Amino acid sequence: MATLDPKPRLLDGDDPDRDLGFGSVVTRESRQRLLNRDGTFNVRRDGMRPFASLSLYHHLLTISWSQFLGLVVVSFVVLNAFFALVYLGCGPGALQGTSASDMGGSEFLRAFFFSVETFATIGYGHISPAGLAANVVVTIESLVGLLVFGLVAGLLFARFSRPTARIVFSEKALIAPYRGRTAFEFRIVNSRDNQLIDVECRVLLARFSGHDSSDRVFSQLPLERPRVTFFPLAWTIVHPIDESSPLYGLSYQDLLASNAEFLVVITAFDDTFSQTVHTRSSYKPEEMVWGASFKRMFKPLTPEGEISIDIGLLHEYEKVPLPS
Repeated sequence: MATLDPKPRLLDGDDPDRDLGFGSVVTRESRQRLLNRDGTFNVRRDGMRPFASLSLYHHLLTISWSQFLGLVVVSFVVLNAFFALVYLGCGPGALQGTSASDMGGSEFLRAFFFSVETFATIGYGHISPAGLAANVVVTIESLVGLLVFGLVAGLLFARFSRPTARIVFSEKALIAPYRGRTAFEFRIVNSRDNQLIDVECRVLLARFSGHDSSDRVFSQLPLERPRVTFFPLAWTIVHPIDESSPLYGLSYQDLLASNAEFLVVITAFDDTFSQTVHTRSSYKPEEMVWGASFKRMFKPLTPEGEISIDIGLLHEYEKVPLPS
């Protein structure tokens, strides 16, 4: 077990990191949570010129897979529809071969499917361009298709190769019995099959203090074990509440009145990519349960003697009495 510091580190006073980078105005005046459960920050930046802060590459890397694939499909359809209209604008004799009657009588569908064959370099040969204008459009579309497919392939590779941590936090943090006292606890698990090593956790308590409740104080909570070398199972992160703890003597109402927030930062080394990854989250008093203990996640040993856990029990807890 890690040795506890005699006093918690307070990020206040003359400490240049006392506001953790949020700035003095945010730490004094904001009453919203600083860090959302998904790791995003509750700070809005205005005043920049339109599109000045827009990074299309970063946006395409960070949106969800469903959004990314949906954008690719929509872009593919829109581009081919655009070139279909251009082919139609080249005149009735610009495309030769399969007649419109084979496409339900639609000249647009005929041009659209020819565009798809050209864009994707399929070229079945049933329809061919005729005349200078149509062949120029085919040349332009072929170049656009090469560029678009190269871009999408690069983005797909970048999205697959970008190291990220997918650590799941328990939905609730607990005030639980711990060695005759109480402790602040939450639980995490790696939702992927990759191996994380040298996993480190930092927990900071942010709350307003003082009579006028205008000064937000950040206190680093000493953990029973701030670091684990290997992370194959689940990890229950524990802050013992003793006389040196910033939580000592505080009740749920005290945390609620001081707008308390527990900021959590997890860093680890991803053995697959050989790079450091991180994730973050936070807990508010409303997301805490007093007098509870996490349910055991370990399953009975297999006939081969293997140890396994039930990740579905990550969020499960049961009510227990706290030491008086």
